[in-house]
Amino acid sequence: MSGHPTEIKLHQQSRMLEIAFDDGACYQLPYEFLRVYSPSAEVRGHGYGQGVLQLGKKNVGVLEVLPVGSYAMKIVFDDGHDSGLYTWEYLYNLGQNQAEMWQEYLEALAAAGGSREPGSAPEPMKAGCGSGGCSH
Repeated sequence: MSGHPTEIKLHQQSRMLEIAFDDGACYQLPYEFLRVYSPSAEVRGHGYGQGVLQLGKKNVGVLEVLPVGSYAMKIVFDDGHDSGLYTWEYLYNLGQNQAEMWQEYLEALAAAGGSREPGSAPEPMKAGCGSGGCSH
């Protein structure tokens, strides 16, 4: 990784954070992705294997982004979550590995019978979602 971001933009309508780095890399990170991969202890746990699977974050929004020194930022989400520091290195890693990490999250969600939908109970989803009208 080269270092620092040169530009950070919030796209509220598409719920994306766009971040460009000084090595030319540029990533668009969905708010939901940032929320479920928050670096906070509340999400990641305090040790290996102690992470908490995040449910119902599909429509999460970002209220603000606050700088933390010259090495990180704090994201304030509209679901009340605001702990965890997103270092430049961590954001770069999220951008580089977004596809694989998102797939891992979706697989863990399915295995747990959870849903991305807000207010969803962690119960097994039926194949095809039946008449519940669920949208993925």
